[in-house]
Parts: sequence; structure tokens; C-alpha cells
Amino acid sequence: MPALNNAALKDIDAAVATPGYDRSQVTPGIVHFGVGGFHRAHQAMYLDALMNEHKALDWGICGVGVLPGDRKMAEVMDAQDCLYTLVLKHADGTYEPRVIGSIVDYKFAPDDPEDVIETMAAETTRIVSLTVTEGGYNFHHVTGEFDFDNPDVAQDLKDGATPKTTFGLVTEALRRRRERNLTPFTLMSCDNIQGNGDVAKKMFTAFAKAKDAELGAWITEHVQFPNSMVDRITPVTTDADRAEIAERFDIEDAWPVVCEPFTQWVLEDHFNLGRPPYEDVGVQIVDDVMPYELMKLRLLNASHQALTYFGYLAGYRYAHEVCQDELFADFLMDYMTREGQPTLRPVPGVDLEDYKRTLIERFSNPEIRDTLARLCAESSDRIPKWLLPVIREQLEAGGEIQRSAAVVASWARYAEGVDEAGEPIEIVDRLADELKTIAARNRDQPTAFIENRELFGDLVDNERFVAAYTDALARLHQQGARATLEALR
Repeated sequence: MPALNNAALKDIDAAVATPGYDRSQVTPGIVHFGVGGFHRAHQAMYLDALMNEHKALDWGICGVGVLPGDRKMAEVMDAQDCLYTLVLKHADGTYEPRVIGSIVDYKFAPDDPEDVIETMAAETTRIVSLTVTEGGYNFHHVTGEFDFDNPDVAQDLKDGATPKTTFGLVTEALRRRRERNLTPFTLMSCDNIQGNGDVAKKMFTAFAKAKDAELGAWITEHVQFPNSMVDRITPVTTDADRAEIAERFDIEDAWPVVCEPFTQWVLEDHFNLGRPPYEDVGVQIVDDVMPYELMKLRLLNASHQALTYFGYLAGYRYAHEVCQDELFADFLMDYMTREGQPTLRPVPGVDLEDYKRTLIERFSNPEIRDTLARLCAESSDRIPKWLLPVIREQLEAGGEIQRSAAVVASWARYAEGVDEAGEPIEIVDRLADELKTIAARNRDQPTAFIENRELFGDLVDNERFVAAYTDALARLHQQGARATLEALR
């Protein structure tokens, strides 16, 4: 079985879709930081679809790795001519494979930062995009401001320093473009964080101003940072995935990507130097992404939290197991319809009833095998952003909050570190030790968990919320997760 590369494309089984365009004619127009599974299942896939329509051949992707762990991706990309297999896993067990060819180059910045900088400074580069995860934006979790105490950032800010960070590399490229009287590229965040373009602008301009105040002001005035909403469940690639792809499709791929069939990308149309015609392959191009973002945060993201702690406590370990249980699925739909949806603005072009049904179907897909442990992780970052705004808006409007309050209670019960069968729970959270210490007092002091004002603000002062929360927590302790959800029907 030959390893995947350009030469091997002609021998791949006809059941596997391969690039229907001449890759030698593709030229880079986008530099992308953070070539992981999500980028390759999402933005790179959309561009490949455009190229298969013989469009956007001048918008090829040059991937960039910055972290030491990215060296492995650099090696795989080099060996495979930047090709990889994307496999959509349908709920009925059908696999839909496709070889993606839109990434045409990959650079490992630690080996040659000058090459990366000059690639971005080149006139042909019109977009620099990012999937660097929330941590890649280097903001303080409490203040939300740029963290200048980061050692790599501090090093990059020194005079004459060779850039190591994404901030240093991008800022130096923009400095050169300004010096050469070139229009700046657009900086396009594709990370799953609220207001991703706004966050990117705040963090990159903070760094640039600290490096060179005049340059920072120029970036603030001239660089576009469009917001976007991105969505596709993309589990981490495993050795089992590699072996299965080799067995099913006779493809030796060192780093394939598997994902669900559903995909969504909503993108604000704010670009300095144009963009690919994304709308031709299903991307929603809008003036304001906020309504779509709130829909995702308060229906999809918050629903993940609604299923995960209750499900884990009850003994489930995968999202699809929980959502195939009618009691849990009904709870999710009731939360979305009666608590989450009333807080949304109108969402142009989206049928919310269909969207909610589709969410349950997506969560129920047994082929994705999304773990509850993953969904339970970093709750102290997720719950305050995704669920607490729903509670606050519903309290202000006099709406229902019982289910949302019960989700908070399920998190508090989960943070005690043991499930209903007495099995230990590994709490993965930046505040894990603090949360476990507080949760240990749940039975004796039922409001202990929500008295953490850094996470919950003044919700502990609201009698209606406290009553709903303590009722759900008591039921969780006395009767368990299933009985608690039964009582909410």
C-alpha cells in the first residue's frame, strides 16, 4: 500500500474522491496558523470544494506551525505533499472519504522564521487565518487583557528579537508590508471563541502597540479582523482511525481527519484584499455574525454542558449514548426551546426548529464517539460564557430557568469527583483543585459552589435561581441524575 502523496493519487480507489483540479496550478493566497484537525475538516475543506469547481486556485493555503509539537505535522505534510484524507462519518455507519488538496505548502516557523515572515509579507498573501485555540490568543482568563507576562511574548518584544510567537511573526510581516507600501492582509480568526475577530484584533494590536506604537496604530486603522462562527465536531485522530482508513480505503495516511457530516461557517464580509467566493460552497456571508454566534453558544455549546455532567454521573461516557436516551434528549430539547431560544435575536436564514432537531441528531451520531470527558473539561471557562448569560437574561425577563439552574447543579455535583456508582472522576479544569475543595462542601452548605463570585457573579443573591439550583442539587444527592431530570419534565 503506497503512502499518500501526489504520485499515489492516480492509484487511489475510485470510491475515494480526489482533487479534481491540477494542484500544480494552485498558488498560495492564504497563510494559516494552526493546521490541526478542525482546520483541515473545515476551512481547508471549503477551499478544496471551491477548487473542485475550478475556482479560487489562487487562494491555496500555506500552513504554518509555531509550537514544538507542530514539527510532527510538518513532517507529515512534507512526506504527503500536504495531502490528507478527510472522512465524514455518518450516523448510519456510512463513511464518506475524500482526499483534500487545498493546502499546498507547510512551514515550521522555529526552523525558518524569516521564510514565514516573508511569505506573509509577499503581495500574493491576502489573508492570514488562525485556528490556534483559545489559549493561542494569550489573554488573561480573569481580566481578558493581553498577557504580557508570557515569557515568549516578552522575548519577542525585545529590540532585535527573532520572532517566536504568532504575534511576533504576524506583526513583523505587517511592518514590512507597511514599509513596502503594500495593503495589509486580512487577519481572519476561525477559532471557536465568541467574537473571535474582535478578540484577535484586541490581542494582536496590544502586542503591536507594545512593540511599536506607531505600527500598532496603523494596524488598528488598516487591518480587517472579520468575526466568524464555525461549527463541525472533529474528534482527535487516533491510531484506530489510521488503521481503519488503511483497511477500508487502502490509503496509508499518517494524519487523516475524521468528522461529522454537518458543517457550518458564518463569516463577516470584511476583507482588505478580497476573499475566495466562499458563498458558492455553502458559507453564509453576513454583515454581523453575532446572532449566529449566540445561537451556537446558547443552543449547541450550552446543550453540550446540559448533557455532559448529568450523563457522566448516570454512568454514560459518550455523547451519543446520552442523546439516544429519550429522557436526556427531551431534557435538551426543553432547555433549548424554553430557556435558550428565548434569549436569541432573530437569526436570518436559519430555521431554529430544524437547527434544534439537527443538534440532537448530531449529538446522537455513534460514529463520532465524542467523549463526555472532553465535554466536561474546562467547565470554569465554558459555563460562565455559554450558560450563565442565558440564566441572567431569563431572570431579567421573568422566563424559565429551572433547567439551566439544574445544569449548574450537575456541574457542582460532578466537581465532587465521584459518580453515582462511586467511581472517581478526573476533573480537568484550570481551577480543578479549587472547584473540588468547594464542591466537597455541597451537602453541608448547598450554596457553597455558587458563592464563587469570580465564576457566578451575583447569581447567589437571586432567590429564584438559588431555589432552583439547591432543589436540583438536593435531588442529585438524594435520587440521582435520572430522577432529577424526571422531575424537570
